Amino acid sequence: MIKKLVLTLFTLLLFFPKTNSQTIIAKYAGEFLAIGVGGRSLGMGDAYVAVANDVTAGYFNPAGLAQINYPEFSLMHEERFGNLVNYDYAAVAVPYGKDMTFGLSIIRLGVDGIPDTRGALIDQNTGQVVNDPNFINSPSAGLNYSNITEFSDQDWAVFLSFAKKYSDNLFYGANVKLIYEGIAEYNAYGIGFDVAAWYSPFENFSLGVNLQDITTTLVAWSTGTNELITPTAKIGAAYKFKFLGGQITPALDLDIRFENRQYASEFYLGPVSFDMNAGFEYSFKNIFMVRAGYNEVKQFTIGAGIRLPKLNIDYSFAKFNDSDIESLPDTHRISLMLTLEEPKFLRSGF
Repeated sequence: MIKKLVLTLFTLLLFFPKTNSQTIIAKYAGEFLAIGVGGRSLGMGDAYVAVANDVTAGYFNPAGLAQINYPEFSLMHEERFGNLVNYDYAAVAVPYGKDMTFGLSIIRLGVDGIPDTRGALIDQNTGQVVNDPNFINSPSAGLNYSNITEFSDQDWAVFLSFAKKYSDNLFYGANVKLIYEGIAEYNAYGIGFDVAAWYSPFENFSLGVNLQDITTTLVAWSTGTNELITPTAKIGAAYKFKFLGGQITPALDLDIRFENRQYASEFYLGPVSFDMNAGFEYSFKNIFMVRAGYNEVKQFTIGAGIRLPKLNIDYSFAKFNDSDIESLPDTHRISLMLTLEEPKFLRSGF
């Protein structure tokens, strides 16, 4: 039922008439960029801004990329809400010199196989296609199922990341984001910028900040409408301490947005909204990990990971805890991370 409803809504959107060129500050514009990446992060409720210290930092906090000393690669596949939405991610990060790292991340969110019924309504007397929705009430109205085709709704983003070590406890970084969105024959392009920092004021405690879309990101649609993605400030903290023969890392993130989301957020002050993500990770001898968290879209999350030579495998599971949307299927995510941990690939100076 949920799938049919979503597909119907997508189809109805295509009947909206084209308007003159206009620019709007759109709530939830580019929302696919806020989903998160990696099995480890989802397991922790996406409370990851101060934790990210691997290739996935290119998404969460590009400054964290400065912490890697070997080239890293990551792949992820997620089936959101059952198999309704496919979400995929791939990334690579390469250390350069003694204190810099460059990264590339690619994200795709897609809903495929959406029925396009725009040419299906016909006049049974003439066989001609009728574009007037009110004609459905006519005695001569009929459907030509052979005219029903399919289209996809897909969103793509490419992150070009840079990070630099300023001192032993302070790193900074930035992203250039290239965005493509398409639904049927309509498409949009955009470009945005993030700046970030990671700071450890004392041992085992870290702070992170990622100012996303800092210049306000413009997404220009072929319909003539331009959407503006307003800036988001993501602030996080994490602390590591020994526990039961291993190490536990609790983490907390605060997302500050300026879209006037009001009741759609956890709390707000005028047009400014605030959402929190919280989670923890328990690592036993840096080999086996278990995780749990709660994220801003009211999902309880759990996850687990195993670290093999050069390969990390992470799995996470998310379930909605809201009576209004409890009928949505669960979300599963699995990711792989390969580290070229060999002397010839080690960052110079180490």
